Parts: sequence; structure tokens; C-alpha cells
Amino acid sequence: MGTNTVSPDELAALVDRLRWDKRRHPYHGRGEYQATAHQVLETATALVDTGLAGTVVRTLRTAVNRITRALMYLDDSSGIVGDALQGLIDLYARALEQAPPANPKTLASWLVAAQFDGPGWPRIHLRAFAPALGEPGIAEITAQVQARAATAAPDSWSAQFAVRDFREQLAELTGDVDHYIAVLAEDLKSPDQYRKIARALLDADRPAEAIDWAKRGLAHHPGNPYSDRLRGLLVDLLIDEDQVATALQVRVTEFNRHPVAATFRALAATCDRVGDTTPLAAALETLRARATQESLRLRELVQALGTAGLDEEAWSTAAAHPGEVGAHLLHSLVERREAAHPAEVLAPYRFLVQAQLADTGKYRYDRAVELLRRLRAAHTTAGDPEGFTRYLAELRAEHKRRTGFIAKLDKAGLTP
Repeated sequence: MGTNTVSPDELAALVDRLRWDKRRHPYHGRGEYQATAHQVLETATALVDTGLAGTVVRTLRTAVNRITRALMYLDDSSGIVGDALQGLIDLYARALEQAPPANPKTLASWLVAAQFDGPGWPRIHLRAFAPALGEPGIAEITAQVQARAATAAPDSWSAQFAVRDFREQLAELTGDVDHYIAVLAEDLKSPDQYRKIARALLDADRPAEAIDWAKRGLAHHPGNPYSDRLRGLLVDLLIDEDQVATALQVRVTEFNRHPVAATFRALAATCDRVGDTTPLAAALETLRARATQESLRLRELVQALGTAGLDEEAWSTAAAHPGEVGAHLLHSLVERREAAHPAEVLAPYRFLVQAQLADTGKYRYDRAVELLRRLRAAHTTAGDPEGFTRYLAELRAEHKRRTGFIAKLDKAGLTP
């Protein structure tokens, strides 16, 4: 949309279409609502970008309020409307920076109400609103958060989160790193808190303390899935401080704790980064031993072998155990293998065809037909077109009662 065609009245008309009756079916009209929400964001952005923020701040708040309410009733499993809402509140903050409110305390009250009394969306970034709030507005939010904290039910997760989130954001706004860390340290139930502390210390050029906090976080939350980001930060910090051996040990320790393809990839990436692949040999031996003891671990081994660049071993392992490796991984390996070694992919392709026919998905026959086309090409390249003809005849005979499948074979020209 060109900026010369945008007007505040057009935006107001679009926002008026953001009403949603809670009695309406969650799916009816959601496509149109998604389109309108993004059109509102596009139009409002154009107005703000052209210096007309003062003409749209009220309309932007109305849009945020209406979409926030609508999301309580319409289906947004795709996240499309939620993304538009987040974009609108961030734009609202930018618009207020251009056109500051006459009474920052009123804005402060609205932000607090949205944080504590709303449904939990959108995410409010106080740093973005800080220029519009100024000292009076920030002081008002601080006072209101203290009041809310005093009355928040201790067993209410949403209330406690709202208090903690705003307290942390307010502490960050002070610019006092130690105060910010002290507030973050009041709740260390998540590895992300340690990551925030380490990041704040790093930004303050205090890397040794950042490393210490990151190590403490991993010690307290070794198996938490959210520890990966903290672990990555620690590795970065250690490498930056020339503690390469320690950085590698962090990855090795995690791999030994949980020897799977994902931790192997992380270890391999760090090894490649520092130019030392020594730990990979022992890690692969561990995965090979696990795969020998438990065939379900073969998939992890094949993925790790691919990461390590051991393509031949990855292929031979997968080709020998297609059922344990799984159709998806096997298919990707076959696609990479067939050009140079067409004869080797014949049996795996047949396995994949049977896997599709054993499936119950709607498009299983279409996928089986596509695989058969690829199998025919591989037979031809390998100099064995008759082998495909024999196989196809056997396959049609085996599944002759699957009339839908046979019809698709005929339509694709896959006839003996």
C-alpha cells in the first residue's frame, strides 16, 4: 500500500472491523479477521513512518484492545493474529515516542491493567514504552506493581508472573546492573534467569562473573530443555575468553549426560569452531555401542554419522536397518545417494514404497506413486529396467484389491 493512499480515517475504518462477537464460532470468519489485522498493522505502520503518529495513537490503542479481546474467542492456532497484535503494540510504543501522551500516568495505568488484568497477551516491553512514560510514568508503574504484588494471590501463576516480569523489566530500566541481577536472582527456578543474569554481566563487560553465573545455572538445571540457550551462551563466553578446553568440556559433559544426535551436533559444531575434533571419536563410539545394544538408537547414530561427515558409514547403517532408521531419514539419505550409486538405492526405495502403503494417511498412494517413479528411474540408471518391471508386476498383484492404488498406478503409466 503506497503511503500517499493512506489516511487516519482509513485506519479507523479498518479498526472498526476488528470487533468480534464472543458468540461467534471460533473458525467462522477468522481468515478475514487475520487479513484485516495485518492490514491494520500495515496501514498504521505507513502512517507512523510518515510522521503522522499523533493522528493514530488513539486508534492504535483501540486496535490493540479489540484484538486482545478477540483472541479470547477466535481460533488463532496459526498465530497469525497474535503476531499482528504484537506488531501493533510495539508500533503503539513507537508512535507514542513520536507523539508523547499528555498524561504518562494514564499510559502507565493502561500498561499495568493490560499486564495484570489481560489474558496474557500481547507481550509488553517496557523499554519500548520508556520514552513515552518518562520518569513520572515509570514511577507510576513501579508504585502500581508494588500494590499489585502486595495483593497478588500466592497460588496464582499468572499474577505472580505478571509481578515478576514487570519488576524485572523495571529493574533493567534503571541501568543498575547489580540491582537488575538482584531482582532476577529472587527467582532462579528457570535456567533462563541465569541466562539473563549472564547476559547482563556480559553487557556490563564483566565476563568472569557471567561465566560463573552460567555455570551455576547449568549445575542447578542440567536436564532442563531450556538450558540449551544457557549452555550455548556459556560456550560462547568461554571461547571468547580463550578457555577453549573448558568450552569443549561443557559440550562433552552434556553429550555424556544425554548421548543423542542433538548433543552430538552441538559438540561437533563447537569442535569445528575451535578447530579440535578430538572429542568426536569417543562420542561416536558411545553412539555405536548404544545402537548395538538397542536398535532404536540406530537413528541417532545415523544422524550423528552424517554430522561427522561419515557418509559411507551412515548410508550402510541405514540401508542395513531401514525399519529402525525410519522412512523420513532413509528417504533423505536415498535422495543424496541415488545419483552416484543408483543400484544401492533400489532396496531402500522398495522399503519406502511399502512403508507408504502400510500408512493410513490420505496421500499415501500419491507418495507411493512418486517413489515408484523414482525407483523406475534408479533401475534404468543402474541398467536394470527389467528388474523394475518384475517388481511392479509383483506389487500390483500383491495389492490388486486396493483399487484406488491400482487406479493411480494406471494413471501414472506404471503398468507392467
